[in-house]
Amino acid sequence: MSEQQWTIESIRDALGNPALAQRFLREINRAPAHELLQVFARWERIAKDIVVAVERGRDIAAAQERGEDPTADWTDATERVLGEAERARARGVA
Repeated sequence: MSEQQWTIESIRDALGNPALAQRFLREINRAPAHELLQVFARWERIAKDIVVAVERGRDIAAAQERGEDPTADWTDATERVLGEAERARARGVA
């Protein structure tokens, strides 16, 4: 789908979730003419991100079915994330 032209229909279909699709249709239908392209572009990005995430999930599932470890080349960011969370708590963010 990423090579095709995105349309209102293709975005709606790519969203997958009926509630999310309804939200998109509501926003695109209520957008003033001067904001229409901006609303469309935002939802196009969301739809593209969903399509990529679904494809990646399918690739991971296929790798697992083949007995491969799809996380073998992933960088473990646990310590970095925990450190950032601790710094945020120290600043009173969370």
